[in-house]
Amino acid sequence: MHRRSLLAGAAAGAVLPRFAIGQPAGTGVLKFVPQANLTSLDPIWTTANVTRNHAWLVYDVLYGMDAQFRPQPQMAEGHTVEDDGRIYTFTLRPGLRFHDGEPVRAADCVASLKRWMKRNSNGQKLEPLVAELTALDDRRLRFRLTRAFPRLIPSLASPSNPAAFIMPERIAQTDPFQQIRETVGSGPFRFRPAEYNSGSFVAYERNAAYQPVASGTPSLTAGPKVAHFDRIEWHIITDAATASSALQTGEIDWYEQPPPEIQTMFRRNRQIAVEPIDSLQNPAILRFNHLHPPFNDKRMRQALLPAVSQADYMTAIVGPDPALFSANLGTFTPGTPLATDAGMEALTGPRSIERSKALLKEAGYTDQLIRLIGPTDILAPAAMTQVAGDMFRRLGVNLDFVLTDWGSVVQRRASREPLEKGGWSVFLTAFASFEFADPSGNFPLRGHGNGAWFGWPTIPRLEELRDAWFDAPDLEAQQRLAREIQLTMLDEVPYIPVGSYTSMTSFRRNLTGRVPGFALFWNMRRT
Repeated sequence: MHRRSLLAGAAAGAVLPRFAIGQPAGTGVLKFVPQANLTSLDPIWTTANVTRNHAWLVYDVLYGMDAQFRPQPQMAEGHTVEDDGRIYTFTLRPGLRFHDGEPVRAADCVASLKRWMKRNSNGQKLEPLVAELTALDDRRLRFRLTRAFPRLIPSLASPSNPAAFIMPERIAQTDPFQQIRETVGSGPFRFRPAEYNSGSFVAYERNAAYQPVASGTPSLTAGPKVAHFDRIEWHIITDAATASSALQTGEIDWYEQPPPEIQTMFRRNRQIAVEPIDSLQNPAILRFNHLHPPFNDKRMRQALLPAVSQADYMTAIVGPDPALFSANLGTFTPGTPLATDAGMEALTGPRSIERSKALLKEAGYTDQLIRLIGPTDILAPAAMTQVAGDMFRRLGVNLDFVLTDWGSVVQRRASREPLEKGGWSVFLTAFASFEFADPSGNFPLRGHGNGAWFGWPTIPRLEELRDAWFDAPDLEAQQRLAREIQLTMLDEVPYIPVGSYTSMTSFRRNLTGRVPGFALFWNMRRT
């Protein structure tokens, strides 16, 4: 029996495993099933989307980004620019406080931004240009740059992982390559550490002291963040049939990422809405470890290109409806200004396992171990990992196929150890649409070695082109560079694009006001 048929049948059946959620959700509590278990609470240390979603509940930022990619003030009252773009002075809104009651000071912002710059791709571009970043007083901080950096405000506003979340100075002084040990923000909800049980339950309570911005319209991470629920509960339910039953009975309000067969069933239920969580598609990639054999050799990475069928990977996530995916993903999100067809014959030409086998042999592959790591409990990476496993088996390689929970994958992919010491060769994951809209947010595209995202490629040409993109005077120049970036990416292969898909979400129809983009909890209310 096919997996989809099995799940659909279980969800529709009369007898289902019960999950200890309790009574149906009340008016003051929103009960949510996230895409994966929350194993890391540090949104600067990891780029896991489940941690990002957690962070937007707890933390705030100086500037948010609306759905048209326009920065809007959040914690910042505003800023001034002097000395031909080399000095930016920011003023905080009055009355901002952290969840522990302490006031938000400019010194907290300085420490938070210094930590963020070490891990964010925009911040890494900004940091070498910062001659000085100081707190002038409790409400004002100043960047003094060695030269103008017009993307400073868009960088601070970018929701790409990791976002420029503001933490208390004592926490933000944590080494950016170590995880924080305390979760204190100034956002619309407080994290409840006493109730946190990884693998089971996460709770947040409304921050009564939170002051939303006074004007604007909620849009992505910009505008007023008004919390209408007293409490948000995350119930970690990895079994799709159990989660779907809970949504149908009203025991939960929102199921972030139901699989396609469950979505089909939900569409027949008038009490449940099924809609895209974002208007653009989520790009997905197969990521290599560039530090260790065999994929430290460019020829080995190139050899896999003919074997990758984007349609196979995307069908595994969303089903066969071509309206729900694109099998033409290059470097940038389809439908965005920088998306290009340059060099795409490497991914859209005839697919051939035999051709890949021959290229692997030419590259010197002689049965070296390849360790594919992936999850069982998060829809998109789990489905793609199974397709990749089948691809590697058909290639006849020496495959070690390691499946765990997503939280363990997130922890393991940070390891730089060789395979004999527990390291990895390949994993697959997906990203929010806005992260691949341009080179500033596409952190797997970086090629700066040990400072790069998990996989750590060293590709100087990608860094040169990215730097040139930041300095491009107009969209036409940016698009020319985007073509060169894509051609270089498909030659050097820091990763292989495996398609993009429309991520669907499901919730009870008595919920209104959901802000599109990802799992955002402000503005939502129960009618």
